[in-house]
Amino acid sequence: MNEITVIKCETVGKGKIRVSFDTGLSCLLYRGEMKSLDICEGGMIDALTYQRMIEEVLCKRARRRAMHLLEQMDRTEAQLRDKLKAGEYPKECIDDAVMYVAKYHYIDDERYAANYVRNAQSKKSRMRIRQDLMQKGVAKETIEAALEEEYVSDEENQIRELLTKRKFDYKTADEKEFRRTYSFLLRRGFKANDILRVMKYEEPYYLT
Repeated sequence: MNEITVIKCETVGKGKIRVSFDTGLSCLLYRGEMKSLDICEGGMIDALTYQRMIEEVLCKRARRRAMHLLEQMDRTEAQLRDKLKAGEYPKECIDDAVMYVAKYHYIDDERYAANYVRNAQSKKSRMRIRQDLMQKGVAKETIEAALEEEYVSDEENQIRELLTKRKFDYKTADEKEFRRTYSFLLRRGFKANDILRVMKYEEPYYLT
């Protein structure tokens, strides 16, 4: 690969240009970066300039972006990758940025999962926490280890506390209120039998 052709340059706002190359790469560059690299639509750059753009411009910026995202809030590796991908960074720059922050433990899925279980268990069931962490891209074995280590809640007590907060009284609840409360607890991931037992109901006719 001696020379690379710049196929298209498209303004996307805030001084950013989406630059497409005949290598298949498409990335975002600032006007100043394009000028320093002598990149323009229809022009050509040599392989060394192309590699310098990736390593010295895009990868360095991806690292800074990753650090900024993690300063805002703790994230899983999958969440961080999704954010960087949305910023149109090349895959090799995303990989480099993730390796960089992981090296200094700025990102750690085991820590994230443990903290999530610890903080969420007063409001959510074990099943719901497992589902949440899976959606956040945490590996199954990491989730199970965190649940085993951190989850200590009594789910029936959790249900009682949630019913108290909602001021639910099984003696006066009508069908509409029962259904609404029952569905709310199901969405939290609690088991139907546990919910009904705490709500002091045998399964009502309108749930059969």
